[in-house]
Amino acid sequence: MGKIIAIANQKGGVGKTTTAINLAASLAALEFKVLLVDADPQANSTSGVGFDPKNVKVGLYECMVQDLEAQQVILKTEIEYMDLLPCNIDLVGAELEMVQLPSREKKMKGVLEKIKSKYDFILIDCSPSLGLITLNSLTAADTVIIPIQCEYFALDGLGKLLNTVKIVQRTTNAHLQIEGMLLTMFDMRLRLSNQVVEEVKTHFQQLVFETIIHRNTRLSEAPSFGVPVISHDIDSKGAINYLNLARELVQRNGLTKMKNEDKKVIIN
Repeated sequence: MGKIIAIANQKGGVGKTTTAINLAASLAALEFKVLLVDADPQANSTSGVGFDPKNVKVGLYECMVQDLEAQQVILKTEIEYMDLLPCNIDLVGAELEMVQLPSREKKMKGVLEKIKSKYDFILIDCSPSLGLITLNSLTAADTVIIPIQCEYFALDGLGKLLNTVKIVQRTTNAHLQIEGMLLTMFDMRLRLSNQVVEEVKTHFQQLVFETIIHRNTRLSEAPSFGVPVISHDIDSKGAINYLNLARELVQRNGLTKMKNEDKKVIIN
């Protein structure tokens, strides 16, 4: 059975989609079967792996609202071992349409449970809000990764997200755990970035991933080409960071299916 991981933070611009795309691609590079689920109506994960959301006729919306089988919607990406459950702008209306549905907060769980056994990891790119779609994502997930940018107000709003996780644990998903907090947009030249790292590690200790995602031009460029950074420039700092994160995630989960061990990747 695969592990479902939601990547969530209600703040925008913290690296959720960048992490979802590049962690998925890095896990695939390690030869784990991965499904990337685009649960953000902006559909940036869909475009970020080479698909035009305007041409996506069916996606997560149809699965959740119209009970279409996920297997009919999933797309093969150009990366071996990596599939995509896409979305388009229709997902915007899903929250309103699901309000009247029974067990509305468990719609995504029902969709993913049917295909969970086909993958090693299912990563959900959540929308930057704490609405019904994000609630569905947390209800469906086994764990959640929380990206935190190394900038001013880094911890602003984090308490609200952690409170939402507790509510989900009490109500719709008692088994939900925090996989880890991921520090993103780190600039070693800035004292503020280093202060944020220290503050987050002091507050959350073992919950924080050892791997830190640095600011990187190649990482920023990759979405405009519709590819993950490892396809854009595998020797870039961004590619190395996300390969390290994938390895750390695999090790945290006690998985020994470590392939491509001949690649020398240094954990920062």
